[in-house]
Amino acid sequence: MQIPKQQVIDFIKSKMGGDKAQQADQEMPEQVDTEKDSGLLQKFGVDPKELMGGGGGGIGSKLGL
Repeated sequence: MQIPKQQVIDFIKSKMGGDKAQQADQEMPEQVDTEKDSGLLQKFGVDPKELMGGGGGGIGSKLGL
C-alpha cells in the first residue's frame, strides 16, 4: 500500500523522536510502499502492520482503513 511520506515521518516522530524522523525524511521516497519499502521502514523501527492501524493510532485509522 502507498502512504504519503509525511504521514510516515509523523508516525516515526511520534514513536522515535525528531532525529529519526529527520533521517527518515531524507531517505524515504515521497510515496512509501509498505511492501517495497519494508526494509527501509524496518530500518527506522516501523512495523508496517502498526503503521497501517495497529492499536488504533496508526495511519490506517487516519486514512479510513
